[in-house]
Amino acid sequence: MTKLKIGFVGLGNMGAPMAVNLAKAGHEVRGFDTAAQPPEGVAATQSAVDAAAGADVVITMLPNGDILRAVASEVLPAMQAGALLLDCSTVDVEAARDVAGQATERALGFVDAPVSGGIGGAAGGTLTFMAGGTTEAFAKAQPLFDIMGQKAVHCGEAGAGQAAKICNNMILGATMIATCEAFALADKLGLDRQKMFDVVSTSSGYSWSMNAYCPAPGVGPTSPADNGYQPGFAAELMLKDLGLSQQAAEAVDADTPMGALAHQLYAHFVENEDGLGKDFSAMLPRFSARGRQT
Repeated sequence: MTKLKIGFVGLGNMGAPMAVNLAKAGHEVRGFDTAAQPPEGVAATQSAVDAAAGADVVITMLPNGDILRAVASEVLPAMQAGALLLDCSTVDVEAARDVAGQATERALGFVDAPVSGGIGGAAGGTLTFMAGGTTEAFAKAQPLFDIMGQKAVHCGEAGAGQAAKICNNMILGATMIATCEAFALADKLGLDRQKMFDVVSTSSGYSWSMNAYCPAPGVGPTSPADNGYQPGFAAELMLKDLGLSQQAAEAVDADTPMGALAHQLYAHFVENEDGLGKDFSAMLPRFSARGRQT
């Protein structure tokens, strides 16, 4: 293995364990975050620019596209020619493409590689990466994907990783709502939740939301529902991703009525009910407590 100098900007709940896994694999990792200290094994720097200076690869894990653009404007000039900027944030497609263009102008590689797998996947090194960028840039990032995750799919040119993540999570948001609605309906029909799971998990209603992340506590594999809906993937993050899907749909004139409705429901859940800080599967108790709406 070639030991790389890696700058890591954004050491929150996802970024910190990803950086730790890279350090444990033998790479030299320097990190910066505006609100958190680097975890053990990651050297602290005073700024994003300091983390990027002299690095072979700079990895970013940031909250949104505006922050990505701002950080990129700082770190790209500090990066050495031929280095790679690997952005693992979930942001809008245009932000990813804008930063890719800036990187290309400076003879730098760029890959947008949002992740799926949550905090547990980040800690366990089992994330899935959806990557966009040139074949050359993806190949340079591949050894790092192998450390931080279990799978990386090269989806196309810059921005394709974000497009894949947005589409995936639009499906996830809509199917979780449908799963929670079905359990709430089953309750009112007197159908036992375990029997409901036993049927649906092996029938045409099969989905990741049902089989791997069941929103009903005590049913199926252990999930956030079994821990008081403490978030594995917070409802406000699902709201963010659904918002990105609708922003993208509007930009390309795509008709996404289910995605739009899922966005509206999560917005109401997070902003007007008690969904903030809860797992996105906490839609089940929400529906269970409600009667039919006209």
